[in-house]
Amino acid sequence: MSPTQVIVIVLVVLVVVAALAVVLRQAARRRALRSRFGPEYDRTVAERDSRSAAERELRDRERRHAELTLTPLTPESRARYAAAWEELQIRFVDSPAETVSDADELVGRLVAERGYPTSEFDDQAAQLSVEHARTLSHYRDAHEIRLRNERGEAGTEELRQAVVHYRELFADLLGEDPVSSRAREQGQPEHVPGHQPDATPEQRADSMPAHRPHDATSR
Repeated sequence: MSPTQVIVIVLVVLVVVAALAVVLRQAARRRALRSRFGPEYDRTVAERDSRSAAERELRDRERRHAELTLTPLTPESRARYAAAWEELQIRFVDSPAETVSDADELVGRLVAERGYPTSEFDDQAAQLSVEHARTLSHYRDAHEIRLRNERGEAGTEELRQAVVHYRELFADLLGEDPVSSRAREQGQPEHVPGHQPDATPEQRADSMPAHRPHDATSR
């Protein structure tokens, strides 16, 4: 074998190794993005022209998220937000439409206190997706129902679902389920306490606690 042939073979091997390294690196980065963003990865890929464009956007979200100054909640703040959420759910029976707006406001306050942007919903959702991707779809669904509610197009069951969706992200940001064991005794945790679509007014009243708190969002 001539020296030229040896050089050519070596060069070919080096090119193949380099190409394999690139492929393996891309696969590792893709697995990392899938693991971090979960369903948000598939959603972004479906919305963009190509998978590479979607992955560039997700990496950009990671970069911008790293620039945020996120603040953990104090035990006092966590207890205050949990109590506010319990009281908000109780108010749903009497005023479902207003409660959805209150839930959006309360979640927004918690998002802001944690250090996330609150100006534009899309930007806020993009930043939240880095650490809270698995509950972000609930937040998006709640947001859509809230917009329908503002147009007078959302029914009571949709409004109940909106509160349930808001609670998923709220609990994720809070670090615990905001519904206490006392509230769970009044209704299933996946439902808004006291809301029974097929119950009579008397049955609904029986499911409510004797004490009716004031508007929790003013705390």
